[in-house]
Amino acid sequence: MTAILTLSSKNYSSWSLRGWLLCRLAGIDFAEEMVPVDASTRAELLLLSPSVRVPRLTDDAVSVWDTLAIAGYLNEKYPEAGMYPVDLVQRAHCRAIAGEVHSGFYNLRSALPMNLRVRHESFKIFSGARPDIERIVEIWQDCLARYGGPFLFGTKPTVADAMYAPVATRFVTYNVALPTAAAAYRDTIMAWAPVQEWIAAAEKEPDEMEELEVEF
Repeated sequence: MTAILTLSSKNYSSWSLRGWLLCRLAGIDFAEEMVPVDASTRAELLLLSPSVRVPRLTDDAVSVWDTLAIAGYLNEKYPEAGMYPVDLVQRAHCRAIAGEVHSGFYNLRSALPMNLRVRHESFKIFSGARPDIERIVEIWQDCLARYGGPFLFGTKPTVADAMYAPVATRFVTYNVALPTAAAAYRDTIMAWAPVQEWIAAAEKEPDEMEELEVEF
C-alpha cells in the first residue's frame, strides 16, 4: 500500500513543505492528498482541528501528524535513509535545532509569512523578527563551521535541513540580508532538487487561493 501524505497549500504552508521534504529524505513512495484551503476548511486548519491535521502521513495502519513526529516515525522505519547524522553528538545537535525551529521563531513566522510566488526587494522587517533572524543565522553558521557544509550537518541533507528549508524561502521572498556563509546555505537549500520541485508545483496553484494569515 502506498503511503499518503496529506498537505495543504504548497505556496503558503511551511509545515506542508517540511512534511513533504521529510518523506523525500526517507526515500519512500507516497501519494499526495491535498486539503483545499477555502472558507470551509481554513478555520479547521488554523486551529489544528481533530478533523484536519496537516501535514499527516498515513502509512498502512499508522497515521502520524506533526513534522517532528513524522520525522521520528520515518527514521525508525527507514533507518538506512540516514535522516539524522550517524554520530551521537551530531544527532543530538540535529534534534535540538530541529526542535528549536519547530517550536520557536513566532515573530519571524508572523512578520515574514511564507509565499513562494512573490519577491519583495525592500520589505521593512518588523523589529521583533530581528532576534529570530539573528538566532537562525547563528544556528546556520555554527553548523556550517562545525560540519563543513554545504548542508547543516555536512554533505548530506538531514531532518534539520527539511525543517529550516521554509525559512530559507522566506529569506528569499523578503530579500533578507545575510552574512556570506548563511547566504550560501540559503542558496544551497533553494537549489536542492526537492525544494525546486516543490516551488515549481507551488507556482501552479490557483491564484484565487487565499493567503494564510496565520502559520499552521
